Formats: sequence, structure tokens, C-alpha cells
Amino acid sequence: MKTLRLSSLTRALVAFVVCALPLSARAQDTDRADSSMTNTPPPTYVIRGAHVVTVSGADIDNATVVISGGRISAVGTNVNAPAGAQVIDASGLWVYPGMIDVGTNMGLAEVPSVGATMDTQELGDMNPNVAAVWAINPSSSHIAVTRVEGVTSVLSMPSGGTISGQAAFINLAGSSPREMAVVPDAALVVNFPALGGGGGFAAFQLAQQGITQDALTTRDRRVDELRRMFRDAEAYGRAQDAYAKDPKSVPRPSTDLKLAALVPYARGERPVVFRAERERDIRGVVRFAEDLKLKPVIIGGSEAGKAAQFLKEHNVPVILDSVLNLPLREDDAYDSLFENASKLQAAGVRFCISTGDSGAHVRDLPFNAGMAAAYGLPKTEALKSVTLYPAQILGVADRVGSVEQGKLANLVVTDGDILEPRTHIRHLFINGRQIPLTSRHTMLYDQFKDRQ
Repeated sequence: MKTLRLSSLTRALVAFVVCALPLSARAQDTDRADSSMTNTPPPTYVIRGAHVVTVSGADIDNATVVISGGRISAVGTNVNAPAGAQVIDASGLWVYPGMIDVGTNMGLAEVPSVGATMDTQELGDMNPNVAAVWAINPSSSHIAVTRVEGVTSVLSMPSGGTISGQAAFINLAGSSPREMAVVPDAALVVNFPALGGGGGFAAFQLAQQGITQDALTTRDRRVDELRRMFRDAEAYGRAQDAYAKDPKSVPRPSTDLKLAALVPYARGERPVVFRAERERDIRGVVRFAEDLKLKPVIIGGSEAGKAAQFLKEHNVPVILDSVLNLPLREDDAYDSLFENASKLQAAGVRFCISTGDSGAHVRDLPFNAGMAAAYGLPKTEALKSVTLYPAQILGVADRVGSVEQGKLANLVVTDGDILEPRTHIRHLFINGRQIPLTSRHTMLYDQFKDRQ
């Protein structure tokens, strides 16, 4: 019986390998795009004759873009091609900066129903020392699927608890988290204690929750715990500074990894991304952050439009991640979330648009911006909301977000408007390397397209 079981297992393994060979063979182009990120220096490319949408300035017709050393070395109409450069004829095509989604779990989540593929959160309620960058899976199928739609960078965020951990700003190419990381500790993620619930599909299933005294007490207790954590971190930072300045006479403070990780955020040196949906919670976040002198960013913001003037007065930016969702409240207008971005833009609030997705639908980022444009957001602002504005909010606009000399060559070459569903991506560059337009979707299509 033992021999029979071994034989059955062997046959099963052989069958699996044979079935997987076609897909594995087609996967080589995608794997090569990532594994070659550090094997050889980036080639020099010249994109010639394109309509360049710089985003940060005026569009340039019949322009040339030179990519060298992983960066944009020149862009304009009177640009000479360096000797030995690979020339791409882009006549009739458009060049855009790669799009950016700053509200995802990209690389941390694969198949929600398979727990072993989900690495989005840790045990415990306060985890400022958790760094998402080291949990990112560069081989996630979602990465290639997303980038071939023109999204070249994301903020990959942990979730769960009150302080979820530190989010990483990454490019969607590379064979290791270190290669992908642009800013490994770009922001701290906090789920601000809230009252009530609902939103999305649940808005039409859950009754409006009454605010009881017990609920208020619980919320206030959690807010106090969060406030105490930030103040302890600030005190910890002062103690460490005092010891570093005079180690002979000042006692060495005991090491606390959580407080140490929280120090730059408690000092307002890096952004703290607070999740808040309802107007009362958004206002609560702003007051909380002002009290502690933090650098707040709201994510979610389903009712941010109702607090637009308040947000403008306090100069707090918003990451809208619910453009395509159902309204938060049962009696809200059906298009209330479609119009949210236009309300913030009209009020002068800094904002950007995100899918808020774990991975599978981050590729729909341009359509989120397109829907906002269809409901009042000017087209140029819609494009900026997924390119330059997220880069500005996270403090990386000196590296990504527009087509400018000196920035990372994260570029998308299309045959039309990048926010239109009918547009096709023709060429893709991340960190100055041309990326094959292959993904799990294209591989499966090629594998089964001739099946009878």
C-alpha cells in the first residue's frame, strides 16, 4: 500500500508540472522584468514624436523624452538622442507619468479566502514598529496585473488594530522589497476610533446605529490611549536625544521598539494616515492631530465633502478611496461619493484618489478618477489626483508624479487618454526599465484563447 500511495503522489505531481509548464513558460517575461532590476544598468531610451502630458505643466506636442540611468534626463521638442540609445517611435501616442495609488495592501494580500496569502496585519492593537515593506511579496500576481494598466507606484499599507504600522511607498517592479521600495517608512497608518458603522454595500443592510453612552465612553477611552501613546513617544524621543547629547551624565533610557518607531511621527516629521469616513470622525481626527502637532492625512473620507471648508482651513489633505462605492448613509444621494472629489477641489482641499483595494482592483485606479471627472471634477484635476497629488501628499513629488527632467522614469505610453477604458498601454517604464506588458491575465488569455 505504501508503494501504491507513492506512485499515486508521483503521478499527481507529474500531471501538475505538465499542466503548469505553459503558464510557467509565459511567466518568464514577467519574472525577467523583475529579476533584471539590479543585474544590469538601465538602458538608455529615446521616446520620439509623442504627445507628452507632463501633468506639472503644459502638454508638449511632438516631443522627445530621453531616459538614462533610470531617470528622465531630457524632455522637450529640441532634444538630441544620445548615441546608442534605443529609439521608440511614439508618433500618435501619448506619454504620461505612471499613476500612483496611495491606499492599498499591494504585495501584502493575495487571496482573501486563503489566510496564508494574507499578511496585512499583526496581533495587538498598537503596532507602530510593524513595517509593511518587509512583508511585501514581489511575486504577487496583482503587481503585474496592476502595472500593465499604467499604475507604477503604490503606498502599501498594513491594516488592523488602532495603530496598524508603517506603510511603504513602492514601485511595482523589482525582485525584492528593497529594490521596490522608494520610501520604506513613508507613513504611519492609524484607524481612528470611530462611532457607528456601515458604508459600501452595508449601508443598505444596517440600521442607523444609535450613539449610546457606552459607545461614547469606549470611543473616548480608545482615543485617550492613542493620545497617550503619541505623548509617550515624544517623551521617549526627548530622553533618547538627551542621552545622545550627554551619555556620561544622562542615564541610558530603556529600549522600547514601539515608541522608537513612533518618534518621527509624534514629532510631525512624517505623515500619519488616519482612517476616518464620517464627518464627525474627520473633524475628530483634525482636532486630535492639532492637539499633538502631528502631520495628518485623512484616508477614506466618505463624508469629507461635508467638512470641506473645515479641512481647507486646517490644511489637511484627503485620500479618497471610495469613489465607486455605494453611499455611506441610506438617505444619501446615489452620486454622493462620485461628487466627493469635485467638492473638495472646489473648496481648495488637497486630495488624491485611491482604489482602497487590497490588490485585485488597484488596476481600476484610472476609472475611479474618470468617474470623478464625469461628476464635476475637471479632467486635468482628475489626472493629477492619481499622479502628482498623491506624490505631493506623501512628500515624494521630487521623484515621481510628473514628466520632468531628473525624476524617476516611471512612464506610461498609451494610444489615448489614460483615464478612458478604451485606451491601451503600448509601452511601460518603471525606474527607467522597459517592463513587458504581460501579467497573469494575459498569460491565461494566451493559454486558453484557442481552446475549442
